[in-house]
Amino acid sequence: MTVFIEVVLPVILVFLCGFGVQKWKKLDIKSVSTVAIYILTPCLVFETFYDAELNSEYIMIVIFAACLLAIMILINKITTFAKGYSQSVESGMILSTAFMNSGNYGAPIILFAFGEEGFTYSVSFLVLQAIIMNFFGVYYAARGQSGMKIAAQSVMKMPATYAAIIALALNLLHIPMPENIFSAVSLIADAAIPGVMIVLGMQLANISVKSIEWGKVSYASSLRLIISPLIALVLVWILPVDPLLAKVLIVSAAMPSAATTTMYAVEFNSRPELVSSITLVTTLLSIITISTLLTFI
Repeated sequence: MTVFIEVVLPVILVFLCGFGVQKWKKLDIKSVSTVAIYILTPCLVFETFYDAELNSEYIMIVIFAACLLAIMILINKITTFAKGYSQSVESGMILSTAFMNSGNYGAPIILFAFGEEGFTYSVSFLVLQAIIMNFFGVYYAARGQSGMKIAAQSVMKMPATYAAIIALALNLLHIPMPENIFSAVSLIADAAIPGVMIVLGMQLANISVKSIEWGKVSYASSLRLIISPLIALVLVWILPVDPLLAKVLIVSAAMPSAATTTMYAVEFNSRPELVSSITLVTTLLSIITISTLLTFI
């Protein structure tokens, strides 16, 4: 209960602010989300990578993310074959189970639980996850050759990608930023986490679920909230990672389905109702599962 009150509850309260204002005022969520994507998040990413002490831990994050994604996709493909699901159901399952909400949910949880050092790892992981989700997420939503093309374009449109590249270049080449410019970036970066948390609350308020396919939702929720962190536990046991990074990766892997995948499912008609149901149910259940996981680790 202490973990819930000190770590999870503050995050949930911020989500509720976004949820409540969206239900009340019916704001244009696209405008708010655009500010978060194109201004707040890139500044946070730039500040994190500019100040980061780059070492082998970042390579381990890449290996971990690739292995986790491959295993989750494989599990879904095996399930699809065994159950005889259609390609659209398979795509919906992959969208809602292989891509976790490591940004506007995972990052603040890790900040409250593990402090600034853990948060730095979390931001690095969320940038990588954003790239993976914008590529593979779009691909599995659209499928085929057009899916690959759209996926590549999606990654190149991400401002956080360029923020990471520029910050890494300045970091590696030891090029100092003018203090006044970096202060402006830091000021905006400080608003990033509460900003994206409010956006998630607004996104959840916009999810409309008419009917829930409980069999598929139960399977997907178990895979996202229970099996995924167990896979992460095995991976961090195999990989030579710092104990704090291991905890960050396990908690990140236990996050609910990313709300962004619902937008992909709607745009490319990959069972949007199913993906929306899983996103909503995993987000609600994660209040219990994340609190339990943090208590143990």
